[in-house]
Amino acid sequence: MTELANQEVVKRTNAATATSRVMTMVLEGELDRSDAQDVIDMLGRLSEQGVIDVVMDFSDVTHFDYRGVKPLVRRAEVLRELGGDLKLASLTPYLHAIFRSAGAHDAFDYFAQASDAVRSFERGVLLYG
Repeated sequence: MTELANQEVVKRTNAATATSRVMTMVLEGELDRSDAQDVIDMLGRLSEQGVIDVVMDFSDVTHFDYRGVKPLVRRAEVLRELGGDLKLASLTPYLHAIFRSAGAHDAFDYFAQASDAVRSFERGVLLYG
């Protein structure tokens, strides 16, 4: 966790609740191709540590490089193969457009808020809006 907290692209990472098995990654800023790859690499390290249920909170992200979308989709597929998932929360219409234009419109479950995404893991249901 200390290594993750030191990453420039991550404002904070924490378990969503004290009993939750879900990791919430809160990203911030303009994430270029290199930053996107750092996030994907972080997800790989997390999965090696057994963290396979992840919510990625985009509430403080102003841009995400489209070239990072497909590798993020592939990382989500790996998490699903391991029995987990990657869910995205708080994307602005602009960020939704980037993901949609990169072909990831149906690759993720999208949520209005990170807390909704966390609850969907815990309840096994899909919530939106």
